[in-house]
Amino acid sequence: MRVFRKKSTAVVAKQTPREKLKYVKKNWQLYVFFLLPGLLLTLIFKYGPMGGILIAFEDYNVIEGVLGSPWVGLDYFRRFLSSPDFMNYLMNTLKLSVFGLLWGFPIPIILALLLNQIRRTGIRKKIQLLIYAPNFISVIVLCGMVRMFLSPVGPINSLFGIDTNWMTMPEAFRTIYIASGIWQTAGWSSIMYTAALSNASKDLEEAAIVDGANILQQIRYVQLPAIKNIIVIQFILQAGNIMSIGFEKAYALQTDMNLPASEILSTYVYRLGLLNGDYGYSTAVGLFNSIINVILLILVNWFVKKLNDGEGL
Repeated sequence: MRVFRKKSTAVVAKQTPREKLKYVKKNWQLYVFFLLPGLLLTLIFKYGPMGGILIAFEDYNVIEGVLGSPWVGLDYFRRFLSSPDFMNYLMNTLKLSVFGLLWGFPIPIILALLLNQIRRTGIRKKIQLLIYAPNFISVIVLCGMVRMFLSPVGPINSLFGIDTNWMTMPEAFRTIYIASGIWQTAGWSSIMYTAALSNASKDLEEAAIVDGANILQQIRYVQLPAIKNIIVIQFILQAGNIMSIGFEKAYALQTDMNLPASEILSTYVYRLGLLNGDYGYSTAVGLFNSIINVILLILVNWFVKKLNDGEGL
């Protein structure tokens, strides 16, 4: 019986592409049965809503619907690009995203490397619990905590003996937004790097120690190469979402005084679409945002590929 199993395994492993295709055609009902639910869900909830993009080119009316609303072409895009607030909203979005990426992306990697240096499992797990916990705090609750801590009578002002309303300062909004985001997500984002480091070659690490490598050299030549691929993938994903800042946090931290720095494209779309009912124009702004995201994702992917080809990473 064992010999038969080994032979059958060898036969399956040596199947040609034509034989595999023949097998799929023979058992196509099985493949359809397993693939159909996923395909239906994708078509209904992913590709179906894409029809709403047409609203960006129409003077949309809820009663007349998407197919009955009059066509306006690219009028909304021209209106947005010629708006005096266009550059302000675009730069606010880019600054929050780019600075958040530059400051926030390395922190999980550093945390994972530091945690990897803790050899006592019990202490490491307790520290991990502390740094993972903020991720489970709701965004709205987090914004409430930030407002409370930075209020004129909050603990920050009391600690330093000052009387400043930080939430009314446009120049402080970006720092508050990015710092609170790093505090909330850095620990949770370090999980993948920590898992990859746990699978790093122990032989290489022991050899480096025997050769007299210090901690920094071990990190550079042993640990960082072990997580290089994950770093690249995460960077591509995060850079491709530069324009995809959710409006919840920015909107919850907004005040009338910090609007020059806190009004971004997503909050602008929310105000126009849901509050003012200008669905066509808000959809056009959202579509413009998505197009910029796709372009950035392609550029970053191309740049990283060039670095890899040139062994820059």
